[in-house]
Amino acid sequence: MSEPTFDAVFVGQLDELLRWRRDVRHFRTDPIPEADMQHLLATAVLAPSVGNAQPWRFVRIRSANLRERLADHVDAASRDAALALADDALREQYATLKLHGLREAPEILAVFCDEAPAAGHGLGRATMAETLRYSTVTAIHTLWLAATARGYGLGWVSILDPATVTTLLDVPADWSFAALLCIGTPHAPSDIPELERRGWQARERLADRVFER
Repeated sequence: MSEPTFDAVFVGQLDELLRWRRDVRHFRTDPIPEADMQHLLATAVLAPSVGNAQPWRFVRIRSANLRERLADHVDAASRDAALALADDALREQYATLKLHGLREAPEILAVFCDEAPAAGHGLGRATMAETLRYSTVTAIHTLWLAATARGYGLGWVSILDPATVTTLLDVPADWSFAALLCIGTPHAPSDIPELERRGWQARERLADRVFER
């Protein structure tokens, strides 16, 4: 197979894809065709991984009861997080934010990292075991880009207790929780992050994030 050529048009489209990749919280309830979902998962596992260990483990939440229990847990964790904010104005603003789409997104996906995968035979992680988790995050990002390219949105739900989610989903003991994801068609796509549009946090200057030694 010959090596593909990525021309200027593709490079420009890739830049646009990265610019339009958003953390989505507002979803339409339209179902995602199963063929699309399978394609997204198949694309996600093209991500790189340490030693080719492929430690990512995806759990699709099919149970309506589990979905509601997860949503209730995240709502409770969000209320606790709001109470922990010392600044009154910030707490009020926090209360106006929509932080998940667990009740309306057509697909809910929990992602775990297998901390002892047989694949890879331990290559590359002897001194940095956390590279397994880094690898799992690359699969999440690959899924995110693949979803965006196909007109779907993805929202990463992080205000939760990993142990509670792990217990609810009854996964193997050597799997560590990485992410709870909402996937579906976004209500209003935007190239500006919602938290920036809502005045919570703007993107900071690249010059403030790059250092030389």
